[in-house]
Formats: sequence, structure tokens, C-alpha cells
Amino acid sequence: MIMAALKLTHRFDADSCRHYVGDLVSVLHCHHYATLFTQLAIDSRDLVDGIRILREVTEDVVHGVLKGYFAQNGIADAAERLALGQQLFSFYGMGKMSLVAPGAGGGTVEMGTAHVDEGWKKKWGKAAAPVNHIGAGFIAGLFASAYDKPPRSYKVEEKQSRAMGADKSVFAVSL
Repeated sequence: MIMAALKLTHRFDADSCRHYVGDLVSVLHCHHYATLFTQLAIDSRDLVDGIRILREVTEDVVHGVLKGYFAQNGIADAAERLALGQQLFSFYGMGKMSLVAPGAGGGTVEMGTAHVDEGWKKKWGKAAAPVNHIGAGFIAGLFASAYDKPPRSYKVEEKQSRAMGADKSVFAVSL
């Protein structure tokens, strides 16, 4: 099977100072901001569940963007959807992910390059716990959109973390 290449348009509206990917206002990734948002989510744990919020917002956005893209381009094959989602992850500058034996029941995702982790190490050094909650949310949104499930269908757990010193980040995905 030949996989489709992700085809997105990007434009910057100088009047509003906003980036658009297709017709959607988008923020292209900056690991410095992402690590600051992540630290804020972690620090807010006594007030709100900031980590859950960060993951769920990312999951909702990714799910919506991909579902719209799949519908607009008539893409129904789950393997093709997953491949396009991997390309979107890189397009947004979040790193590079590889899916290991993915299926409707879950799978494993590896990141040899994860910009949240790299930003964390540069800003704060080695992390004491996994910090790529944005990546986990992205993965959850990707799997849900690829397999026509609603957000919150998949649980994503970071088993290894580059920010903690591992050679690659590894995420376990399950229903």
C-alpha cells in the first residue's frame, strides 16, 4: 500500500500575527514554551490537574485536526491515518515518532527525537519523571482519530523518557 503524503498549507497573517495551517489558527511548536507550559502543569497539581488538562487539550486538538483532514481528503485506512499523524507530529516541530505494531487496541510509540524532552533537558537538566505530556496527548488523539473513536478512548503512558536520560522515549498505548 502506498501511503499518502501529508499536504498542508501554512500561512502567516501579518495583520493578526497568527499562523494558519489550512483554515485553522495554529501555534507551531516551540520547545521553550512547551517546557514552560509543562512545568506550569506539573506545578499546578495542588490547585488543578494541570497534567490532565495539558494532555486532554492536546488530544482534543489533534483529534479534531486529523478527523477534519481525513474527512476532507477521503482517508479511511487506519494505517494511512497513522502515517499522516506521524507526519503531522513532525510538521508541528514536535520531533519524530515511530509506531511499533499499532492496532485498534493500542501499540507502542517510540520517539528518538522529542522536542519537549530536549527543551526540558536544556532548560532544567535531567527530569525526575516523564514530562512529555503534550506528546502523550498527541498520541491519544492520533490513535482515536485513526480508529474512529472519541477522545479519551486511549490511555497513553510514557514508559521511558529522553528527559530522564533514556535513549528514546517509549509510550504504551492501550484502550
